[in-house]
Amino acid sequence: MNEALKEVLDLLDLEQIELDIYRGRSPAERIQRVFGGQVAAQALVAAGRTVPEGRQVHSLHAYFIRPGDPSVPIVYNVDRTRDGRSFTTRRITAIQHGKAIFTMSASFHIPEGGPGHQASVMPEVPPAESLPTYAERMRNAAGDDPGMREWLARPRPVDFRYATPLTWEAHADPQLRNASTRVWFRYDADLPDDPLLHIVLAAYASDFTLVDTVLLARGLAWGASRVTAASLDHAMWFHRPLRVDDWVLYAQEAPWSGAARGLARGEMFTASGELAVSVVQECLIREANG
Repeated sequence: MNEALKEVLDLLDLEQIELDIYRGRSPAERIQRVFGGQVAAQALVAAGRTVPEGRQVHSLHAYFIRPGDPSVPIVYNVDRTRDGRSFTTRRITAIQHGKAIFTMSASFHIPEGGPGHQASVMPEVPPAESLPTYAERMRNAAGDDPGMREWLARPRPVDFRYATPLTWEAHADPQLRNASTRVWFRYDADLPDDPLLHIVLAAYASDFTLVDTVLLARGLAWGASRVTAASLDHAMWFHRPLRVDDWVLYAQEAPWSGAARGLARGEMFTASGELAVSVVQECLIREANG
């Protein structure tokens, strides 16, 4: 297990400071705002600690209200909205400087049997092991920039393998513009057999690439375009258990953008082709004039 993944797991080990009140921190990095996937994952951990044993999260709906300040802790207040016979509902508010920066509603369900179907088919893409790592793909973009090369050399908590163009590649070549992203991801370690941990880590990874899918459709790229982008809201539905220490295919589409916003949808498939998670996110997209 590399140091970056150890850091993420440590971030998810929230401190309980009172009944249904938890405190989380951010990585010690010089970043402008807290990563949205981190806040969503920590909020889900806080909710999960208040849920009766045996109930598994099946959906979450979240809003990013204010940018998170990475220099101070985040306090998570959990409201025990309802404990029913089959479902448990929680509402979580993340607070910094006395103001809400994020809210989430999460629902947990006792496992039940019954008939089912799956209409979505996993896209055909090359195997993950045959694709270069994200750092290898980004080396051309880094050029001779020592700061960029140092950043690419750092260990990462999640191993992403793209089967489709990156945003900077589509920015350089308009023929590569596409409203879809296909990316394998995996946490490169043997993780504990804790279903909530794997769901929480899937939520953490889910926020990395959705905004990029909207940028890809527009031919925009971080650093190469004068663009401001951020997550606005985020929803996930967990259909079946998955392990994120195995390869997961994250298939994403950007069906619309306009009015300074963009919509992205995603589906996570196990390596055997089972649909495990559905995701929808709206994001802020602003382009500077001139």
